Amino acid sequence: MTSGTTEYSQDEFVVDSAALDTLFLEARTANTFSDEPVTEEQMRAIYDLTKMGPTSMNIQPMRITWVKSAEARERLVKHMADGNKAKTASAPMVAVLSFDADWHEGFPTFFPHAPERKAMFDGDEEVRAVMANNNAHMQAAYFLMAVRSVGLAAGPMAGFDAAGIDAEFNAGTTHRTFQVVNIGKPGENPWFGRLPRYDYDAVTVTV
Repeated sequence: MTSGTTEYSQDEFVVDSAALDTLFLEARTANTFSDEPVTEEQMRAIYDLTKMGPTSMNIQPMRITWVKSAEARERLVKHMADGNKAKTASAPMVAVLSFDADWHEGFPTFFPHAPERKAMFDGDEEVRAVMANNNAHMQAAYFLMAVRSVGLAAGPMAGFDAAGIDAEFNAGTTHRTFQVVNIGKPGENPWFGRLPRYDYDAVTVTV
């Protein structure tokens, strides 16, 4: 029902095997990082790829806070779970991913052909929150692929105090933290053993 390897025919894909390895087959979650810095050009390239992934009604609710300075890093690390503190402190770059709970205010920008549809979501905070959360998590997946596409490794984490991070970095906004991602070149012994993946027949049905 599970396996640690993937078998495929290159004939099934329109991208070459190097791209498949970079994005999926050989890519791993990094737990240590080298001292090589992440550049502004790489950060911009990561976002320029991420923004092209589809979201419902093009709402694009994800927001990124790049945590670069030593002072900002200290403010972030204190809100991380103990097991995540050291790697977050040492990563060349850290991205705090949040969603904008009031994403609907951007309808004139992201849906310019029908900005009046903003009214559909005025006053319905619950629906907006669900849409923001769901679509921001989709964007986070695009973000991880974009990090890999520029030759870097990502270490996404969920072990943190979201309310504490919001107080530090999102105060006075409608942004809500949902993921923290360490980014950089892999360091010494960066990988844990790859865990099993479900096989196709274990998780799919055809109807």
